[in-house]
Amino acid sequence: MAIELGGVLFGQLQGLRFQPTPKRIRATVGGDAVVDTTRAVLLWEPRRIVPAYAVPAEDITAELVPAPASAEAAAALDGLGKRRVLSPGHFRTHTTKGEELTVRAPAGEREAAAFRLADPDLEDYVELDFDAFDQWLEEDEPIISHPRDPFHRIDVRRSSRSVLVEHEGTVLAESTRPRLLFETHLPVRTYLPREDVHIDRLLPSETTTACAYKGQTTSYWAVERADGRRVDVAWSYEHPLPDAVEITAMVAFFDERVDVVLDGVRRPRPVTPWSLP
Repeated sequence: MAIELGGVLFGQLQGLRFQPTPKRIRATVGGDAVVDTTRAVLLWEPRRIVPAYAVPAEDITAELVPAPASAEAAAALDGLGKRRVLSPGHFRTHTTKGEELTVRAPAGEREAAAFRLADPDLEDYVELDFDAFDQWLEEDEPIISHPRDPFHRIDVRRSSRSVLVEHEGTVLAESTRPRLLFETHLPVRTYLPREDVHIDRLLPSETTTACAYKGQTTSYWAVERADGRRVDVAWSYEHPLPDAVEITAMVAFFDERVDVVLDGVRRPRPVTPWSLP
């Protein structure tokens, strides 16, 4: 019987998963490296789709002390309900057994930034909150947003497909020269030349986001819905990471929030964590 590999990975979503990495991993607080290891593992807690780093406790030079209890963290865990996939962030929402720890370094304290895992296969390993540290390095290269997943990639391809983007009947973009960004487990993102986008029909937004594979966004745009609610619908990278240089200064839309007609066929809006009610 044939096996779809993507289904194999998602079939393990309810379990605690890890993958060793040969990279040297460092994390800093106030300019000082408080983590320096070549024994890190990429770790996915149950229902997580974005990995964190877990490292041997002895490779952390900062002091690790028990973190104070957090009613907010407990409430967040209770509020997960039947959600199958957890969005990135919210580090204190743990879905496996362990002990929350505060990282106490000379340059500052990071409350509950570490989590000592109780799993016997990861004995003495401590999971770390990516956002709690000032900088992360893989070898000598800074990384942003979260560790890269070795089972996740992006590919950008030039295309001559016709693309029409609408929102509540208003045309926002038309193009026959898109660049399609294929990213593992995500909808295809259509990046369009800025000249093919009606920027004047969009509203500037102060939103900024970061992607481990594409970099830091430099522009976001919103629209106002019929109900008066303003929602972000498009973004651009002026200085993307090397894997995404082909989308420099181009504009992409949330297919979850607009209507896209590709080669004359209106596509259904995908359902993802970026969908709106």
